[in-house]
Amino acid sequence: MKLSCILVGLSLFWAVPVFAQVSDPQVQALVEALRLAAPQTGTPNDGLYSDWQIKPENIPRWSRLCIGEEMKPTEFEKNLTKAREVLGCVMGDVLKEEYPKSQNNEAIAIRRAAAWWMTGDPNQYNQGQTATYTQKVLQLYQQQRR
Repeated sequence: MKLSCILVGLSLFWAVPVFAQVSDPQVQALVEALRLAAPQTGTPNDGLYSDWQIKPENIPRWSRLCIGEEMKPTEFEKNLTKAREVLGCVMGDVLKEEYPKSQNNEAIAIRRAAAWWMTGDPNQYNQGQTATYTQKVLQLYQQQRR
């Protein structure tokens, strides 16, 4: 009886799909690549915040979810350590979602995550201006990983 339970348990274990593990260094490299790829508008009050050029409405929600503290955009912009922590949390989740959707292809997963960052739609990773941007993020990501 016990052996049959173990065998059933093992067969259930093997039936669970295996997803690629996303490491902290991968997430941090992606966060840095997004920072480096951020558009430099040259306009001090362009309505975007921090080195990552983030829309202000995202900052309180993301910071509340990730660090349990709702930050104002100006606070976020001034605190690089917390900004990296929040963005690592957000982009770590995005990258974990995009790995299986890319058949565990790291380059495609990075580009899909970058497309999500830019447009909100990871499926846009290979279309128009988004493709150019996601390719740039991938190159910067690969430089960070070396």
